[in-house]
Amino acid sequence: MTSYLQTLPLHTITEVYGEAGLRDRFSREILRFREPDWRRLSTALALASDLHRQDRRVREPVVNHLLRVTLRVMCHYEVDDVDLLVAALLHDSVEDHPTELAGDGHEDSTEGALHTLATEFGPRVADLVRAVTNPVYDRSRDVHAQYRAHVTESLDRHPAARIIKVSDFTDNGVGLIHTTGPKLRKLARKYRPLVPELKELITRPDTPLKGRIKRHITGQLDRAEGRFAAILQDHTEPSLAT
Repeated sequence: MTSYLQTLPLHTITEVYGEAGLRDRFSREILRFREPDWRRLSTALALASDLHRQDRRVREPVVNHLLRVTLRVMCHYEVDDVDLLVAALLHDSVEDHPTELAGDGHEDSTEGALHTLATEFGPRVADLVRAVTNPVYDRSRDVHAQYRAHVTESLDRHPAARIIKVSDFTDNGVGLIHTTGPKLRKLARKYRPLVPELKELITRPDTPLKGRIKRHITGQLDRAEGRFAAILQDHTEPSLAT
């Protein structure tokens, strides 16, 4: 039987019920998987929760973002690929906590962290996380341009990772409603040029999504592009709540 929480938009769950609500939704959704798979998903969430236990994004713990990204892939994109879902839960782990994840004995903390993921969850999970992990950028050059170049180049080679990135991008874009001041325009300038690139990548035949899901995502990206354009054209802070 479908629960009330399973009928609500993810950001509504966040606003009304917070982290506890998102965790409850996740625990209900993974029951449709076989026991080894839902245990892997539970283990991945436990690891992500531990790594990001003190991390926050604006008004909320980072684990909320990780849960929404994964639930969006699972529920709205209709993806049952457990490796991909585990990677979605851990998509920020190597970028944000490489040393903690790698442990002792690794000269390169990023490679050590990826080795830990490969050992715990398998090499495909580690490869997917690698594909959506940002490198260290050259601060003497345009960091946003480097970010966009990395994203498009990496996702060109990793069709399944496109699904994680577009859910992450969607969640970050919605999060702009909680951002004000100069940072709002800065983020719009960062994200807007990536919209057509993501649309092209998502609609490729090798992206493992159903056609109607691809159309749904491209519609969301079109609305995001319109929002970014409005932010950049307006010198006042827009109300994004409507």
